[in-house]
Amino acid sequence: MKTKTKTRFMCRMKGSCLLLTSSFTGIRTSKELRHMLSLCELKSITCFSVCNQKQKYNQKLYIIPVRTVCVRFCISRSSVGSVELSGTGTHSDAYSGFSAPNDYQRIDSLEKELEELFDEVKRMISMGNKNDAIDLLTANYEVVKERLNAGTKGIEEAATLDIIALGYMAVGDLKFVGSLLNMMKEVVDNLKDDAPRLDSILMHMGSMYATLSKFEKSLDVYQRAVYIMERTYGMDSTFLVTPCLGMAKVLGSIGKATKAIETYQRVITLLESSRGTKSKDLVVPLLSLANLLLKEGRANDAETHFTRVLNIYTELYGQNDGKIGMAMSSLARVKCAQGKSDEAIQLFKRAIQVMKDSNYLSPDDNIMEKMRVDLAELLHTVGRGQEGRELLEECLWITERYKGKEHPSLVTHMINLATSYSRSKNYADAEHLLRRSLQIMIKQKGTDDQSISFPMLHLAVTLYHLKKDEEAEKLALEVLRIREKAFGKNSLPVGEALDCLVSIQTRLGRDESELLELLRRILNIQEREFGRESEEVLVTLKKIVYYLDKLGKKDEKLTLQRRLSVLSKKYKQMVNY
Repeated sequence: MKTKTKTRFMCRMKGSCLLLTSSFTGIRTSKELRHMLSLCELKSITCFSVCNQKQKYNQKLYIIPVRTVCVRFCISRSSVGSVELSGTGTHSDAYSGFSAPNDYQRIDSLEKELEELFDEVKRMISMGNKNDAIDLLTANYEVVKERLNAGTKGIEEAATLDIIALGYMAVGDLKFVGSLLNMMKEVVDNLKDDAPRLDSILMHMGSMYATLSKFEKSLDVYQRAVYIMERTYGMDSTFLVTPCLGMAKVLGSIGKATKAIETYQRVITLLESSRGTKSKDLVVPLLSLANLLLKEGRANDAETHFTRVLNIYTELYGQNDGKIGMAMSSLARVKCAQGKSDEAIQLFKRAIQVMKDSNYLSPDDNIMEKMRVDLAELLHTVGRGQEGRELLEECLWITERYKGKEHPSLVTHMINLATSYSRSKNYADAEHLLRRSLQIMIKQKGTDDQSISFPMLHLAVTLYHLKKDEEAEKLALEVLRIREKAFGKNSLPVGEALDCLVSIQTRLGRDESELLELLRRILNIQEREFGRESEEVLVTLKKIVYYLDKLGKKDEKLTLQRRLSVLSKKYKQMVNY
């Protein structure tokens, strides 16, 4: 069965040469897209496959959906002139453009094959046939590698590598994608800018580089794609939208916010000119720009764009659509940044209610969950802890209902709710939740994984408040052991564990000399992580001076006391100011 499936999706070859010529000749009819792809539609890519090299078949070209990268593949017709390539090998001569009606018929046939395979591959992916996909990609890779080794490095090779790389993105083998991108770069660097389909390949490369967090390389290929498309379609073409959006996102990721903002604004201007000022196609760039402005501390500017998105959605879908709830939650975050807590709370509540009423998302969807948690955190911040706890309890209940009572995702909700209980001094309920969360994590991760140290330390603190000091000390020591092994003895997580341990052992009356040594370790960590004049250092210095006094170490005490006095005056002045 596996062999039969694989053969069915192999690209037809002539001898040892892949016949990919017609698929990369430019076939657009105008300088405008027939339609602007929506966010969901930006998930289609081209994919080629290969077959037994000893057989002779007609060409086949296939398409595969990939959800890990967002790219545009648009096939439309256009008049084509002569195309010049700089690739090596005899196949470069094949790209001379179309002149006969049969050429267009081949493209029509190609598009039908794309649709056919798209449906078939979706079925295969939904059935979980990952191994078949990997076999197909491997076969493609071996063929194109053989051609590259033979010195053939034209647009066919670049395109085939592009598809293979996107395929490996789909199956999650990101390490091999990096190697494929290195091969692709070597090929595309030697191609002239007028090579057919090069702009699309460069956009795919930019998206993949960004996924791998290779932002500088991503920026380079996006810039080249934009340059090519500007020369081909003009400075005002909507073809520029996709590469400019990718480039803006990369610029924001590497801290070039000003340039990113300019690029987003260019996209918005392009779309306004082509689609109008109320087009839904504006939503993605408006949201991206607004989120970047909010990140940069420009909440008022962000509010303008978020409000515009809300107005577009309202006009298109009415007041009760789930998209309205999404836009409201974005505005709520702006209000938080502006310090308008009451307005933010009302927006969050309205957003959640609209989402519920419209059934826009499942109750256990990550977006819904984040909205509830954000609102709960805000309610706690303004002193409305009971309302916040009710939301956290709802999060826990929903997760238990949809994922089961032992699911690892419960842990976060249990810890959040336990923190809320602790704030209200309900340590008994906090203890119960933390014990449950710790059991789930140990079952999932084992007893030595660093991740279990976080609920374990939280439980130790809770037990300390319940005056269960012996068990609290045992847990704190275990946390210290795990974190020293995982993060190093002088790490910040270790300092946090030491601070908890000192408090517990102080009440247990442990040896004061040993406690002093632990405090010195804490001080060294805090000085390195927060600075010698930080507030954390001030608190620890007070404890050290106290124990030095008790132990009669006057010389050391005087030296640190002078330092403590200077720091205390500094913070007193800051408070008075």
